[in-house]
Amino acid sequence: MERRIVECVPNFSEGRNAEIIKQIAAEISGTPGVTLLNVDPGEATNRTVITFVGEPEAVVEAAFRAVRKAGELIDMRQHHGAHPRIGATDVLPLIPVSGITLEECAALSRDLARRIADELRIPCYCYEAAAFTERRRNLAVCRAGEYEGIPKKLSTPGEEPDFGSRPMDDDIARTGCTVVGARDFLIAVNFNLNTTSTRRANAIAFDVREKGRPRREGNPITGTPMKDADGNTIMIPGTLKKTKAIGWFIDEYGIAQVSMNITDINTTPLHKAFDEVCRCAQLRGIRVTGTEIVGLVPKRALVEAGKYFLEKQHRSTGIPECDIIDIAIHSMGLSDLRPFNPCEKVIEYLLEDEDKKKRLADLSVTAFAEETSRESPAPGGGTISAYMGALGAALGTMVANLSSHKAGWDERWEEFSRQADEGQQLMAELLHLVDEDTDAFNQIMAAFGMPKGTEEERTARSAAIQAATLHAAEVPLRTMKAALRVLPLCQRMARDGNPNSISDAGVGALAARSAVLGAGLNVCINASSLKDRTKAEKLKAEAQKLVEEAEKQEKAILELVKNGM
Repeated sequence: MERRIVECVPNFSEGRNAEIIKQIAAEISGTPGVTLLNVDPGEATNRTVITFVGEPEAVVEAAFRAVRKAGELIDMRQHHGAHPRIGATDVLPLIPVSGITLEECAALSRDLARRIADELRIPCYCYEAAAFTERRRNLAVCRAGEYEGIPKKLSTPGEEPDFGSRPMDDDIARTGCTVVGARDFLIAVNFNLNTTSTRRANAIAFDVREKGRPRREGNPITGTPMKDADGNTIMIPGTLKKTKAIGWFIDEYGIAQVSMNITDINTTPLHKAFDEVCRCAQLRGIRVTGTEIVGLVPKRALVEAGKYFLEKQHRSTGIPECDIIDIAIHSMGLSDLRPFNPCEKVIEYLLEDEDKKKRLADLSVTAFAEETSRESPAPGGGTISAYMGALGAALGTMVANLSSHKAGWDERWEEFSRQADEGQQLMAELLHLVDEDTDAFNQIMAAFGMPKGTEEERTARSAAIQAATLHAAEVPLRTMKAALRVLPLCQRMARDGNPNSISDAGVGALAARSAVLGAGLNVCINASSLKDRTKAEKLKAEAQKLVEEAEKQEKAILELVKNGM
């Protein structure tokens, strides 16, 4: 079952006092079940963005504690900064990462807003997916008037907060209000320009942002903005949907930037925004020299970007993920202002367990062989079978990539790129099974270690052993099925791929066939320990069919290789 993970990115109205920021962050990191990913203070904006993740319930609790601490330490009566704000905790979004929907996050957000208002006496607005009205989906609407406008909003029907509304008092004066909601991933990004002109940066921002710019009478820059029949300013929409942008000058860098929030990366991916800002800048005689990502970024945004730029070059996208991300970094100039380290900026990489360092699949080939050679029974044959399958997939993928880049075969790059993508997916699946096979064996050992002093304990232990044994038979069966899918890839590469690499396709087939046979042995030995003989015989029969199919395909591939050499 997919793990339920929620991200939270609260913005606190303090970016200069390191001790206050430290105490707020400690409330989050000290909450069990939560991982603090990033603390990003800004001196000019006097604002700190904190990012953390975890199970939904743990994230909500950490958010509540952080709001409470911010309310104790930050006095909004003394706050000044360049960024719009309405409270000590200005905005607090919950963001679905995996195993949970946006709608479920919206429900959690509303419950959290109610709790903040009831227990902390901080009035709360709900925005984006948690909004109670369409108008309040927009953060700017909830934050209109900023902190200074709170007294008027509290006394104006229809403008009061969703939870905790009351006449202005000393508590509200100190904490302000908080805007709580649920949204999809938002990427905050600045595009660096080879100019110091804020006016020109703003012009580019207006070209691209969804809101666009006012339509004016006469002179498009200095003319009077045109109004519709209701008195609203008529806007000329920009070219990028779901984006907000302004231009500004940054003293620290000595350049102007187009500062953008991409509020829906499905509608406007990062690479599309980059290319469009480049296009509009060039029309104004300006170059984009690089890109600065503020805070964190989901991995898929960089993977999609890397693949996009590879495809523009007619290059294969079926290469390792780290290589794809490197292409994205270089293509968008992510290291223009400072080195971009994916391990520090990509959410999924920050989420990786410390235990990842102990994963078999992450060992060097020497360490993997040495670990296998030790007297412990795991890793064993099932694990090695999965690894052989991964190597078979890697060889098939290599031939596809060599074919994609072969001189004179330029018109076939996309055909081989698709084959390489398939190979990368198979390799990733089999590498995952490397560790899963060992984990399955360890589950059997854990079941055997259960207490057996009473009848109830013996019954529970026996049931646990049988469940773990069944799982230990099913995992190598999955390895067999994955490895079998490697063989058609190797066959296509032996038949249609770069003839100089035909022997590599043959070795890939040998490795994949060995993976199927080896994993089959593990299916049978574990199935033999099952008390449910019907299930055991079914597993063995299925494994035997896979073995026969693998041997049949291997024979055909080796014949192709022999004839082609």
